[in-house]
Amino acid sequence: MGYKLLKNIEMLATMDDEGREIANASILITDNVITAVGTTTEIVKYIHDNYIQVDEEIDLTHHVVLPGLVNTHHHMFQSLTRAVPKGQNAELFGWLQTLYPIWRNLKPRMIYNSTLTAMAELILSGCTTTSDHLYLYPNGSRLDDSIEASHAIGMRFHACRGSMTVGESKGGLPPDNLVETEDAVLKDSVRLIEQFHNANRHAMTRVALAPCSPFSVSQELMKQTALLAREYHVCMHTHLAESDNDVAYSIANFGMTPAEYAESLGWVGQDVWHAHCVKLDNHGIDLFSRTKTGVAHCPCSNMRLASGIAPIKKMLNAHVPVGLGVDGSASNDCGNLLGEARQAMLLGRVIDEPDALTAREVLRMATRGGADVLDRDDIGIIQAGMSADIIAFRTDTLAMAGGAIHDPVASLVFCTPSNVDLSIINGKVVVKDGHLMTLSLTDIIKNHNQSVVALMN
Repeated sequence: MGYKLLKNIEMLATMDDEGREIANASILITDNVITAVGTTTEIVKYIHDNYIQVDEEIDLTHHVVLPGLVNTHHHMFQSLTRAVPKGQNAELFGWLQTLYPIWRNLKPRMIYNSTLTAMAELILSGCTTTSDHLYLYPNGSRLDDSIEASHAIGMRFHACRGSMTVGESKGGLPPDNLVETEDAVLKDSVRLIEQFHNANRHAMTRVALAPCSPFSVSQELMKQTALLAREYHVCMHTHLAESDNDVAYSIANFGMTPAEYAESLGWVGQDVWHAHCVKLDNHGIDLFSRTKTGVAHCPCSNMRLASGIAPIKKMLNAHVPVGLGVDGSASNDCGNLLGEARQAMLLGRVIDEPDALTAREVLRMATRGGADVLDRDDIGIIQAGMSADIIAFRTDTLAMAGGAIHDPVASLVFCTPSNVDLSIINGKVVVKDGHLMTLSLTDIIKNHNQSVVALMN
């Protein structure tokens, strides 16, 4: 059993039920779990009274500390197609149709390299837990390639087994050479759950089932996936009500709004979360509230593709579980989760009041909100018994100058988003002094760029 002490924290935002923020705080970690939280004086006394021998001390003077951020929606392979010229000014459907032919050439090592790039970017922005929605598998690619990358870099990972089964010849959006058969999808879903899913608290790897969208999979696959997921007690994820075209497709093909369609297939409940929901209507918000169905809010992607502004304040007021997602790095072109929190706060104010979304509300969405969406009770809060996923930002930087004196917590989103100085995931130091410790960032970038060239050629 090893003990790690984080001491002299300038300001600790716990994100607990009381919203406690503790000045001159300390955190005691035992292996991969938080043991005690309080002022430095209280924790020193706790260590003394319990005869604890601390193995490692980390001084966090001039740091603001909070739980690791949680990313609830991503397509990491898309980091290979950032800023592709033909897709720069397209809406969702046109953007997808531009990129599908490029993605057809993806190979397993490209999936691995792009996942490392996306995860490195997320980790340095403060993210400690992420999901990834991989929904195409050309040329022998597998979800295993993403999971392998998560193990290598040391990130807590919800791997989503996405799928597309309805190609253009059947009225779907993707080309026929990118879709799979339903039997193949369900068979591989079982394999992945049995091989990789860990349902225990503090698990580093979980598997979710994630047919891509209403315009790329059949109703039958959606129904069968829901049955399979509930048989194995894993979560479900998909895109929903992302744009006007998305809504029009649902009404034209199913005679239902996206929310009605989801309900008809059994795709509501605490074990389900939907990405975007930009066009979720009042009926849908009420449905998600009653069923505790989660939403992954992706403001940057929604703006980039001109999809609209999701009614997040309405959702929060209705107690819909809402987390943040950076979405794919070809529809956002950035994987900075702290930056996404800042954008969520600002965008929420565009259609509402100046206090529509506060800094602390979006930080809560980025931490315990994301944990709720992923149906986890062990992350997103700094308190005894929770996973030791902890991040620290320096307050003595140019970006935080002045702001950290007034309000170090709010300054994280009001001021220029900074990279973490320290990141601890599952009790292990993954970022120290602002540097990634588990892998060479230089090698990650080099290998990623080689994959980009190979893909485009």
